[in-house]
Amino acid sequence: MSSPIRKAINSDALTRLAQAIAVAVSATLAGCSSHAPQTDATHTPNIAARAKQKPIWLSEKPTPQIPQDIWERMRQGFQLQDGLGVNPRIEQQRLWFASNPSFLENAGERGSLYIHYIVERLEERNMPLELALLPVIESAYNPMAYSRADAVGLWQFIPSTGRYFNLRQTRFYDGRRDITASTTAAMDYLTRLHDMFNGDWLLALAAYNAGEGTVSRAIERNEKLGLPTDYWNLPLPAETQAYVPKLLALSQVVLSPEAYGVNLNPIANEPYFQVVEINQRMDLSKVAAVANIDEDELFQLNPAFKQRTTIDGPQHLLVPTSKAQLLTASLSTMRPEELISQRPLKPVFEGADDSEIASIKRAYRVKRGDNLATIAKANKVDIKDLQRWNKLNGKNLKVGQTLVMQDTAKRGSGRVNTVVAANSKKQQATQQPTQYKVKQGDSLYMVAKRFNVEMQHLKRWNPRVGQALKPGQMLTVASPN
Repeated sequence: MSSPIRKAINSDALTRLAQAIAVAVSATLAGCSSHAPQTDATHTPNIAARAKQKPIWLSEKPTPQIPQDIWERMRQGFQLQDGLGVNPRIEQQRLWFASNPSFLENAGERGSLYIHYIVERLEERNMPLELALLPVIESAYNPMAYSRADAVGLWQFIPSTGRYFNLRQTRFYDGRRDITASTTAAMDYLTRLHDMFNGDWLLALAAYNAGEGTVSRAIERNEKLGLPTDYWNLPLPAETQAYVPKLLALSQVVLSPEAYGVNLNPIANEPYFQVVEINQRMDLSKVAAVANIDEDELFQLNPAFKQRTTIDGPQHLLVPTSKAQLLTASLSTMRPEELISQRPLKPVFEGADDSEIASIKRAYRVKRGDNLATIAKANKVDIKDLQRWNKLNGKNLKVGQTLVMQDTAKRGSGRVNTVVAANSKKQQATQQPTQYKVKQGDSLYMVAKRFNVEMQHLKRWNPRVGQALKPGQMLTVASPN
């Protein structure tokens, strides 16, 4: 018999033997089970079912990891990026940010105090987290920012819009600078605009910049001409034409900062400040000393108190989270007089008291058809003065813009102009401009203290300098004799 045939026979024999053994074992098991005591079917092991059951870990979804960095949290909540495609207006703005990386880096550093709070408020309303970058566009995240249109704060509210959204403005308190109040107002305003323009965020943003009337009229014009009425096709002012692309471009840079040469320092995804209730007037300098908080940092969290004292504002303070418990404990044991300094409160405009300022300062809201010549003539002022008072480089005006002007004619005995002129000459005689080179570890607060000047003056003399200083920067310092 050949070897292959022998192997085939042996294989068949082994197969039949295995089948016989399997039958015998099955019979034995059946006999045993028939004599075994009966148990609840639910407790009988189901070997076949268990064999087919998938491992639990295969059917479970992994728990999403909470971002440690607020930038990453923002990226996860972006909603305005879909369908943008290649857009030259966005590309132009993106190129600017890539060419000026320090702008976003510095704004991010200033915003590190506020950005977590803003992101959380946006998430609560299910609003696009790109809106957390709007203060970068509006104010470079500087709560003290002031525009020539008299817009103030992180969100740049003009006086009338601020009052409409309950941002009170007095000699001692300006709600437009209040971090939490202005953020609530901005989100209320953006939500209202979003609803007004049928859920279109780009139109809402355009209206935030130019006003709802301007955007509505542009839409009506395009409708009459049978043209598209989306943001990209509307005939809007040049500033508004760039405004929305600027925010979208900035969002794209934040999505991939390394690709554009931008170094975004991580910001912890946790609250930077906490609200501490107060029930009395107190000076921020005293509060800072009690809770061991840097005075300038405390003022950056509470910039709405223009005189650095809690008058006319809400009965609470924002303080760094790490110092909130210490401050609360200290306030409970201190007498009211220990929290008030004896320094006299300074008027809002230095060099004259409130009654004098009221008589020399006036505001004019630009109407359609106005130009500098007609406004100057109607108010009996010179065009050059009008440009100087409002820091206007050209003659272009925007409808709704607020112009500030001063009376040059004498009033009554002429005391007002005499006082202002005298104060101006006195200031020039007693202050000599000095240049200071920033050293490692310097802050605006430290420089102001070193030269014995007010922080607000130092910021006014250096409007382009942010809160975060860099070694080698030159500061202008007017040091009193």
